[in-house]
Order: sequence, then structure tokens, then C-alpha cells
Amino acid sequence: MADARLGGDPDSLRPRRARERTSAPNRPPLAPGPVARWVAAARPKTLPAAAAPVVVGTACAAAAGGFRAGPALAALIGALALQVAANYINDVADYEQGTDTAGRLGPTRATAAGWLTPRQMWAGVAATIGVAALAGLYLTWVAGWPVLAVGAASMLAAFAYSAGPFPLTKLGMGEPFVMVFFGFVATCGTAWVQALVVPAAAWWGGFVCGALSIAILVVNNTRDHATDRAAGRRTLPARLGKRAGVIELAAFLVLAHAATIGAVLSRAVGAWVLGALVTAPLGVLLVRRVATCDDGPTLNRELARAGQLLLLHSLLWSVGVLA
Repeated sequence: MADARLGGDPDSLRPRRARERTSAPNRPPLAPGPVARWVAAARPKTLPAAAAPVVVGTACAAAAGGFRAGPALAALIGALALQVAANYINDVADYEQGTDTAGRLGPTRATAAGWLTPRQMWAGVAATIGVAALAGLYLTWVAGWPVLAVGAASMLAAFAYSAGPFPLTKLGMGEPFVMVFFGFVATCGTAWVQALVVPAAAWWGGFVCGALSIAILVVNNTRDHATDRAAGRRTLPARLGKRAGVIELAAFLVLAHAATIGAVLSRAVGAWVLGALVTAPLGVLLVRRVATCDDGPTLNRELARAGQLLLLHSLLWSVGVLA
């Protein structure tokens, strides 16, 4: 009553912290520390897509009697470095192309938020590509020139995914890119640099890793379908709506689990690989949550869960191969 009689604004007498909480969503996010901003730009939730195929490929090499710790570690370092480089390129390219806007639901992008300048981000790209190149040179020395060709193609693809005149993200070509490079190339390449052969199990494992990595991409695209449409991107959810993204997500999860069964039926792997099917209920929950949620924080958590599903399935798949 005192507020009304004095003609004052009731909000002006509210505790300062309460007013700050109310206005917080309208404020730009606070910049993290120097190291944390680089970590955030690396998008740790997506890194299982780089690690999982290396784990599966190493298990396939070991089952074929060709495990080698040095090449396995180099393959992991190279894969993670290329993944981080691709994420850095996507961060700065989306900023320079005007794709990242205030309306996006995903996590804050380092360049768009001013945490890192474009020049700094491109320097980070150069550094991570350099790490991948060093790993690739070692693997070329170990396993021959085919590794050099595959490594060069992978680096080119990291740029083509987000940058250049025809970025794959804008063309809606992310799915085949992920299947090729995060599926077959990473898995079969890891097996090759250790065993100098590509067992049938690695081809099956590459498809499984690729399909589950695509699931991560689809969650991301489904979350961003409205802003991607406004930016002219041609992902399936941007063109056909969220429902199409949910159906696509379910389809690739089914394909991954079906391929696990197919690998056993073809006798490329033993029956113990079927233990990886325990992740199927997690896939069902993932599809259900993505279908029923629209807020950014929730969908960001589902993106992380998609990565965890990939990693868990791949670990169980690898244990089954070695059993």
C-alpha cells in the first residue's frame, strides 16, 4: 500500500538480487575465464563423436591381433583435434556469416558473444589443425601414404563443413559428412593404422558410430530448426519442421541398433556385441524428450545425452568385440 500511495514503482523496492534474477535472461552471458572460453568453444558435449569410433576401431584391430598403443593414441589425438578444429571453424564461420543470432536456443557461441575475436578463433583453428597434422604425420610414418590422403581429406572436410562458398551445414549435407568421417573413416582408419587391415567388424562398427553421431547432429538441428530456417540452412528439420527432426532422430537410432544386430548375424563379430543393445531404452527416452521439449536448456541437455549414448554404446560394442 505504501508503494501505491507514494506513486513509486513496486519493483524499485524489491531486493536487488531479486531484480537481478528477473532481468538476468536479458543480459549477455558473462565471459568465462581465458581457458574456460576456449573449452566452451570446443563444445565438449560433441567430443564423444570423435572418441567413440577410435575406441571401436581399436577394439576391432585388437580382435584382429593388431593392437598398437602408439597409433591408437595418435588416432585419438588426431580425431579429437579435428573435432575441436571443426567446432572452432563453425563458431567463427557462423559469426562471420551472421547465422548466430540472439534468438538461438543453443549454448552461447564464443565469437558471437565477444569472448574471443575472429582472429583469435582462427588462430585456435590453426593450432588444433597443427596438432591433428602432427598426429597424422606420425600415423603416415607408421601405416603409409593412404593415411596422408585420408588426413588431408579430413582437414578439408573440417573447413567445408561450415566455411567456404558452399558450407555443408547450409546445404543440409551434415548427415553424409558425419557418416563418412565420424563413422567409416574414423573407425576403419583407426583399425588400419594398427592392424594394417580393415576387418569386417570395423565396417559395421563404423556404420554404428556414424549413425549414433548423426543422432547428435539431428538433436542439434532439431533444436535450431527455426533459426536455421531463418538463416537459409537446409537441414531436414529447418525445411520440414521439428516433427521431421524427431522422426529422423528415431530412424538413425533404430539403424544403429539394427546394425549392431546385423554385425552379429553376419558373423563379423560375436554375440557378446548384442550387449550394446541395452542402450535402446536410452534412445527411446532421448526421442521422447526431444519430441516434447522446446526450451533451449532442456534440448542442450538432450544433446549431451545423445553424446553419452554414443559413447556407452560404443564402449559396450568394443567390449563385445573383444569378449
